[in-house]
Amino acid sequence: MKIAVFPGSFDPLTNAHVDIVERAIQLFDKIYVAIGTNTTKKGFFNHKERLSIIESVFFTHHSKIEAVHFEGLTVDFCRKVHAQYILRGMRNANDFEFEKAIALNNAALAPDIETVFLVSSSGLSHISSTIIREIIINNGDVSQLVPEAVVSAIGKSSR
Repeated sequence: MKIAVFPGSFDPLTNAHVDIVERAIQLFDKIYVAIGTNTTKKGFFNHKERLSIIESVFFTHHSKIEAVHFEGLTVDFCRKVHAQYILRGMRNANDFEFEKAIALNNAALAPDIETVFLVSSSGLSHISSTIIREIIINNGDVSQLVPEAVVSAIGKSSR
């Protein structure tokens, strides 16, 4: 069974994230969309809200996808769920350099876990959770950049 972990903060989940998962579903038997804790980022949605959003986007259509929260190293979580692959999306050359460094360090820590990169689909490479959070905080319209579940969650948010 081919199991992949797609780690990220997913704060918020974007159309680019959804595209990566929907394309990867053809490659893997199971994908964990794994919400990690990034201590360098200020969050907008809490972990519970992010899990709920991810579940509402994927679970009605894909039984091979599971949303989870994890703490610690991604490779340790991969071992816990018996994943052989880490799935990552890349938008541009800057992402490549950053992701390559992470992949090489993960390979040093866990040579049995392979990182698989998918390049953003055309028209989605400009989408960034960081930029979307700024738009949300400043009351901008993100409806073309995120799934409807995120738009609904923004409306329910007390922020």
